Amino acid sequence: MKTIDNIPTSKIQRATKLVSTGAKVGVNYLKYYGDKIVNPKEEAKERLNKNNAADIYDGLKQLKGSALKVAQMLSMEKSILPRAYVEKFSLAQFSVPPLSPPLVIKTFKKYFGKHPNELYDTFNATSVNAASIGQVHIASKNGKKLAVKIQYPGVAESIASDLAMVKPVAMSMFNIKGKDSNKYFKEVEYKLIEETNYVLEVAQSKEIASACAHITNLKFPKYYETLSSERIITMDYMEGEHLSEFTAHNTNQDKANILGQALWDFYMYQIHNLKKVHADPHPGNFLVSEKGELIALDFGCMKSIPQDFYTPYFELAKRENIDNEAYFTSKLYELEILREDDSNEEIDFFTAMFHEMLSLFTLPFQNETFDFSDADFFGKIAELGERYSKSTDLKKMNGNRGSKHFIYINRTFFGLYNLMFDLKAKNIKIDNYLRLS
Repeated sequence: MKTIDNIPTSKIQRATKLVSTGAKVGVNYLKYYGDKIVNPKEEAKERLNKNNAADIYDGLKQLKGSALKVAQMLSMEKSILPRAYVEKFSLAQFSVPPLSPPLVIKTFKKYFGKHPNELYDTFNATSVNAASIGQVHIASKNGKKLAVKIQYPGVAESIASDLAMVKPVAMSMFNIKGKDSNKYFKEVEYKLIEETNYVLEVAQSKEIASACAHITNLKFPKYYETLSSERIITMDYMEGEHLSEFTAHNTNQDKANILGQALWDFYMYQIHNLKKVHADPHPGNFLVSEKGELIALDFGCMKSIPQDFYTPYFELAKRENIDNEAYFTSKLYELEILREDDSNEEIDFFTAMFHEMLSLFTLPFQNETFDFSDADFFGKIAELGERYSKSTDLKKMNGNRGSKHFIYINRTFFGLYNLMFDLKAKNIKIDNYLRLS
C-alpha cells in the first residue's frame, strides 16, 4: 500500500483539502445530470454515489484524524447511507494508507523524545495496520512481541476545526436543526479529544481488561505504561484475524455461537454492571485467536452511562412499557425524544415513529435467547431505517431529537447488532451477564 509522507495539519491546509474534494464531488454531479438523461435514473444515481464515496474517502484518508473518524462512524449507519458510502467508508476502520517510515520515526521522536531503537530491542518502522487516528507497528523487548500504536501528527489539534467543516454535512444528513443542535457536536468533539489522549486510553484499557477478565472466551492485551505516552501506546501483540476476515470464511456454527456469546456478554456486562461501554464496536477492534477466543482491542472510545439516562433507556426495552401509552410517552420526554416545544403533529409523529422503532429494535431483550443470524429481523431494521430516511414528513420536522448520550449508546448497539449478525450467532443467552456479576 502506498504510504503518506505528510499530513495537512493547519486549519488552512485541511480546509483546502476539503474544498478540493468538494470540487470533485461537484464534477461528479455534473456527470450525473448528463448520465441520467441517457441512462436509467437508478443506475446513474448508483454511479454518482460510488464516485462521490470514492472521492470523499480519498480526501479524508489523507487528512486522517477526526475527519476520517467521522467517516468510520458513518460507515456503521448502514440503514442511513447508500451502500457505496458504507462500503468505502468502512475501509476507515482498519485499512488506510500508513505514514512512511521516515515520518514514523520523526513522529515517534516528537512524541516520546527518543528514537524507537532506544526503547525497544527491535522496531519495524513499516506499519502493519493504519486507521483513522493512529497506526500500529511491531516491536520487541526482552523476547516479547509488542504492538506500538502511534498517533498521527496534528490529529488532536485539528479536532474542533475538522468537526466545524463537516458539521453542515452532518446536519443536513441527519436533519438536525435548532439552537440546541450544538450539544451533539460537543459530545462528539469531547469523545474525539478523549480518543487522542493515549494516557487515558491505557488507563481505560487496563480498567476494562481487569473488570472483564472473568468473561469466558474473551482476552485482552497487556499494556505497558513505561513504554507509552500521551500519543504512543505499547501493548502485547495479539495474534489473530480481524472479526470481519473471520466471518467471511467461517462455516463453524459452534465457534460463531461461542464468539457471539462472548461478545454479547462483554457488552452487557459493561453496560449493566460498569455503567460504561466500549463505544467503538467495529470489526477492526476485535480479533479471533486460533483457539477461537475473542480479543478486544482499542479502548480509546469509552462512554460512561449516567443513571438518569440508563434507567429510562432500558425501561423502554421492556415490552410492557412500550405498550403502556402513558408510561411510554413519559419516558420519551425523559430521554428528550419529545420536547416541550413540540407541536401536536410532532408529538404524534415521533411517538409513533419511536414506538415502531423500539418495538422492533428491542426484540432481543424480550427473549431468553436470540438468533442474531435472523436475516428477517435485520431486514426489517434496514427497511425501517430506509423508510424514515426518505420520509418527507420527517424532513419537515426538527430532527434534533434525544439526549446527547444517544449518539454513542445507539452507535454501540448498532455496531454490536451488526457484528452479531456478521457472526451469524445463534441461541445467544441475553441475560447471561447476570451470571457473571
